[in-house]
Amino acid sequence: MSDAYVHTVAVMGTVVSFQVVGHGATDVERAARDDAIARSVAWFQEVEATCSRFNPQSELQLLSTQIGVAVPASPMLFEAVRFAVAVAAESGGAFDPTIGLAMERRGFDREHRTGEVVHTRIAAGEASYLDVEVDDDERTITLRRPLLLDLGAVAKGLAIDMAARELQPFENFAIDAGGDLYFGGRNAVGQPWSVGIRHPREDSLLETLHLSDVAVCTSGDYERQTDAGHHILDPRGGGSANAVASATVLAPSAMVADTLATASFVLGPIDGIALLERHGVEGLLVTPSLDRFSTSKFAPRHARSSSI
Repeated sequence: MSDAYVHTVAVMGTVVSFQVVGHGATDVERAARDDAIARSVAWFQEVEATCSRFNPQSELQLLSTQIGVAVPASPMLFEAVRFAVAVAAESGGAFDPTIGLAMERRGFDREHRTGEVVHTRIAAGEASYLDVEVDDDERTITLRRPLLLDLGAVAKGLAIDMAARELQPFENFAIDAGGDLYFGGRNAVGQPWSVGIRHPREDSLLETLHLSDVAVCTSGDYERQTDAGHHILDPRGGGSANAVASATVLAPSAMVADTLATASFVLGPIDGIALLERHGVEGLLVTPSLDRFSTSKFAPRHARSSSI
């Protein structure tokens, strides 16, 4: 059995855990491991500082003050917005990053560190992803109408991916960002990592998966609630999406898994699974009546419990 080192930090409104197997036998190994974890934490902090809609000084919030202007964007914000807009187009608007103001109106408006309520001073109006122009040549973003981007379904996955890149040289590691996960290599006993898919209505597991070198992200209607409903909105209708109770997606990238989990959740079981299969990723969608829909190759093992 190999030793496993675990480092935990609170960032991006959740608790992020980094686990590295081995690489602690010498001072040199420990120093290299600790430096890589520090860089991983820094990526989460940078993604939050760039993409948060709760920080008035974030690059994303400053973008919202420049309507009709082609704004040069940092590589991080540019790639996050470009990916979000691409998924919006692919999902026919079921996923749409321009829901920031709608999220605020429904009570998802508190800065997680201070609890302060954030109200963005933008004249509310009809807007969609079609009002976001991304110029690949000039690396600029133009908001054609007053709107506020919400990159919550993109940013955490992006941070996980950047952290995974830092930990890749160690081969065997796991990143858990509030239930959004990436697993590299094997666990401390040399086996694929185990992760349980939560039952959306009970304190139990639906499935346990045994995985290596893959991201796993779940969107659930039980995660964040206000009086207006849960936090996963259907941008086409404005209310909480209700055809699915949970959507779990496996993909090589956490940003892909996180965003497609949200998109498939909103699309519903039939169109959601079609979206996942079209993009060659695996997933399981569970309806409020607990019917299961999955991609053709999704064949997890059942178990009573799981751990990373």
